[in-house]
Amino acid sequence: MRVLLVGAGGVGTAITRIAARRPFFDHFVVADYDLARAEAAVASLGDAAGRFAACRIDASDEAAVTALLRAERCDVLLNATDPRFVMPLFRAALAADSHYMDMAMSLSRPHPEQPYAQCGVKLGDEQFARAGEWERAGRLALVGMGVEPGLSDVFARYAADELFDEIEEIGIRDGANLTVDGHDFAPSFNIWTTIEECLNPPVVYERDRGWFTTAPFSEPEVFDFPAGIGPVACVNVEHEEVLLVPRWVEARRVTFKYGLGEDFIGKLRTLHALGLDATEPVTVRGADGAPARVSPRDVVAACLPDPATLGERMTGKTCAGTWVKGTQDGRPREVYLYHVVDNQWSMREYGSQAVVWQTAVNPVVALELLATGLWKGAGVLGPEALPPRPFLDLLTAYGSPWGLREQTPTAASR
Repeated sequence: MRVLLVGAGGVGTAITRIAARRPFFDHFVVADYDLARAEAAVASLGDAAGRFAACRIDASDEAAVTALLRAERCDVLLNATDPRFVMPLFRAALAADSHYMDMAMSLSRPHPEQPYAQCGVKLGDEQFARAGEWERAGRLALVGMGVEPGLSDVFARYAADELFDEIEEIGIRDGANLTVDGHDFAPSFNIWTTIEECLNPPVVYERDRGWFTTAPFSEPEVFDFPAGIGPVACVNVEHEEVLLVPRWVEARRVTFKYGLGEDFIGKLRTLHALGLDATEPVTVRGADGAPARVSPRDVVAACLPDPATLGERMTGKTCAGTWVKGTQDGRPREVYLYHVVDNQWSMREYGSQAVVWQTAVNPVVALELLATGLWKGAGVLGPEALPPRPFLDLLTAYGSPWGLREQTPTAASR
């Protein structure tokens, strides 16, 4: 297998460090708008760097990405950029007759009149609209293949296949007890994406109603996370699983709730009130006094520390998982399938902080399954469209096992 990785930030760099230990690929091109960042990602691999190469690419330049895929004879494009670049990379892969994989899907646009009741353009709509082209080409676009979405979707399919006869609700629940010394506010993941997820209208799925939206931070609950993390307040946010899971898994209801905490929610509300979450450029005075156009959200991102650099100051664990409620053999059952990463372990083993490492390991596992033929398909597919057991077994073989906890109705206060 020959891979083009676009994006050498925290997640992209962690992907190279995980992949370098595996034999399933022959050539791995690491491309980024900042050539120095791509070169640093490769150089950090030391003796394992021989199968890797670094180059510069503008992810928004569809023609250039297509040309690079062809020149390097890449079988698959792995997108590790932020969601703004999903569609040009998605189209470039198809034009180059390559497979495609991402960890986030094409962007949503709220309903113009009823944003907190009806869906407008949903996450992934632009990609699924072109599913027929991918099917006819015999190529696979595996979308939402990170940890959330990604592993969480694999958990949903596993629960449906092996743990339940009928599912009432699937709820993705994400929580952590991570702290960063020396910073009052230092998000552990890309702030551009975090703002997008948390301030857009959250989507909920119900079988009798379909997809609909609610207000940001709605339906608060306290969820008790495993591995010593404990109870965390969680709220609805927009996320891809709600748009993916119902396409392949039968469930009466699907939600995604994120453990943000009141302080984080307050800061996000302030950013929104000030218009600093906006992506449309505004005019400001440049360093030379001349007018300059800049996106407020990009300014916020530039003012905060790079999450990839926080590992040495970070302590604690992060947990991603899927809570499932239903029946098995006529009896009620609730389980929480989960994956925990301790920041001390990921820093010691890979030099990557826990959140970016947990995101990065899953697309590498998926690449290996594609390379070995254990996963295959054509069209635009989510992780739950593919058999879950090979993925979960290989994730464990990577040295990062998953867990299953039987729940009681009091474990989640809904």
